[in-house]
Amino acid sequence: MDAWPSIRSCSRARTNERGIALAIALIVAVLYFGLIELMLYDASRELAEARRFRARIIALTLAENGAELAARDLVNVPSNPAPMTDWQGTMSGDVSKSGDKTSDVGETFKINGTGDATGIVEAHATVYIQGRIDKDGIHIDYTRHSQ
Repeated sequence: MDAWPSIRSCSRARTNERGIALAIALIVAVLYFGLIELMLYDASRELAEARRFRARIIALTLAENGAELAARDLVNVPSNPAPMTDWQGTMSGDVSKSGDKTSDVGETFKINGTGDATGIVEAHATVYIQGRIDKDGIHIDYTRHSQ
């Protein structure tokens, strides 16, 4: 008599589950790699959006700095400074005045500032300021920021 009769009766040849573990492993691997691909796609999209946002903010800041640079001597003798460039981009500004301070309306001015961000993503922004100078001081009537 055999001591282990149950071992002989248990055979893999009698079952239909021979490759089910391999098939499940392959299906799980395909799903896993698909999920990784979606995550990589989403991360690259978010990185591109962050780069565009950063470039827009830098361009707008450079445009505002260009307008401030142009308005530096607005009351006395305004001058149009040369464009300035650094590692983030280029800023420039120009100012024009017309009229007389002693009139009822005062002397009017217009300031234009531009900024160009450089880098992986480039962006352009402008700032426009319109106002007047009278005996009471400087008054800004209208501003426009664009990108």
